[in-house]
Amino acid sequence: MANDPVDVLIIGAGAAGAAFAWSLSDTRMRILCLEQGDWMHPSQYPSTGRDGELRQMGEFNFNPNVRGRDTDYPVNGEHSPIAIANFNGVGGGTILYAAHFPRFHPSDFKVKSCDGVADDWPIDYQTLEPYFAENDRMMGVSGLAGDPAYPDHQPPLPPVPLGKSGETMARGFNALGWHWWPSDSAVVTRPYEGRDRCLNLGPCTSGCAQGAKGSTDITYWPEAIRRGVQLRTRCRVREITVNDAGMATGVIYYDAQGVEQFQAAEVVVVACNGIGTPRLLLNSTSKRFPNGLANGNDQVGRNLMLHPYAWVMGTFPERLDGHFGPSGCCIWSQEFYETDKARGFVRGYTMEIVRGRGPLVTALNGLASGQIPWGAGFHQAYGELFGHTTGMVVICEDLPEAHNRVTLDDRLTDSHGVPAPRIHYTLSENSLRMLDHAVARSTEVLRAAGATGVHFESPWKAAGWHNMGTARMGSDPATSVVDARGRAHEVRNLFVIDGSVFVTSAGVNPTSTIQALALYVADQMKKNLANLFD
Repeated sequence: MANDPVDVLIIGAGAAGAAFAWSLSDTRMRILCLEQGDWMHPSQYPSTGRDGELRQMGEFNFNPNVRGRDTDYPVNGEHSPIAIANFNGVGGGTILYAAHFPRFHPSDFKVKSCDGVADDWPIDYQTLEPYFAENDRMMGVSGLAGDPAYPDHQPPLPPVPLGKSGETMARGFNALGWHWWPSDSAVVTRPYEGRDRCLNLGPCTSGCAQGAKGSTDITYWPEAIRRGVQLRTRCRVREITVNDAGMATGVIYYDAQGVEQFQAAEVVVVACNGIGTPRLLLNSTSKRFPNGLANGNDQVGRNLMLHPYAWVMGTFPERLDGHFGPSGCCIWSQEFYETDKARGFVRGYTMEIVRGRGPLVTALNGLASGQIPWGAGFHQAYGELFGHTTGMVVICEDLPEAHNRVTLDDRLTDSHGVPAPRIHYTLSENSLRMLDHAVARSTEVLRAAGATGVHFESPWKAAGWHNMGTARMGSDPATSVVDARGRAHEVRNLFVIDGSVFVTSAGVNPTSTIQALALYVADQMKKNLANLFD
């Protein structure tokens, strides 16, 4: 029956929640996931219509404040130069992500030991390696083994074709003698596990109607549900409740009709991303936890990391393949990934080669940047731009800083009156120097590849889609929220499994590592069921 007590309650059905639910489903436990969004219908994705680019700017926008779906919550980003991006629904951010799917490097778990900054993780790459491999199989990862700048691994599928954009940029890297390699992508390049191959349609970031992109609504969730996991949608959790002993007892949530409900659980698992998780914990106040659940040390919400991005595009005289092909998956370069203090900053970045833009975005970006004039000359300038651009996004490692944080807004709320998250974030001097270096090196590559013009935005203001560090993992309860198994130091039956547990951010997209961590935590839970609360 509805709201009967369950053994394990998962909050959030995105990348982490799906992987965790699937792994735990081989037990006989009663497992329930509450998701405030809904199932997505591929036939309704923007890419299925001629107005797809326009719809992506509105109802499928990365920014929840622009998107404004009834399943979203607003975010106060007035005090951040980077706008937060997320998505609420079964699949979470994997619905709109580009499916660029790198792993963290071994050094990313040992930043303090390697470079004397930030902190080391309480676990390492070798611990997570089998879970990375398992996740690659479940998500359907395409790539090429043998990358000399990357951990040794064997993707289950061959890489996404480079296309004209990739081949053009590879020539630029070759001319400079710099590293490049086909990127790992959660995009199937041949029929795989009931999914058909990528057709190179291009609109990956507005939902893949083909099903070639690995979003967790079509990878993990069908199998988890077949195994008996319950998934209840349009359930917005307001707070996690606790008893006098400080143990989580369940959650209060609003159902699809807006009616307040209580769901009891023996174990509560939070998978609401680096913004939603601290929001929920901070809103879960009680006599035992007056400043928010598991927040006796004032660490919940702190150390927010966002991955500063630079967007650098070049214009080429020859016709390229434009916006066709997986938009964010082509080749990458990790030439500047590890620390070289001669550059003036610590840690590094990845250059991710992207393809061109669609016709509408080309026009709007060209007008905004001055590359296309209004009135006379519009058509000629547009013709020189559309189908003639390629370039890269550069993802820079963001070091944790306690003052970068998520708090609760005292006025802004969602449609149920739950306080919205407020973002306090500034770019460090290290990040600014890294961005400058990245733009300069990216320009060199584009020129070496034959670009006749280069345009960039740094930092890229819309690129707040990697939200990490706000409930971080650690061995010391004074400086972290959860331990090495994802369990809250202060609440023995509360676990956190999303990007908020990240100790450092690395210089790559986090989804692969988020899911490997979720699988690891689930496996640790299964191995320690007899003494889980000790």
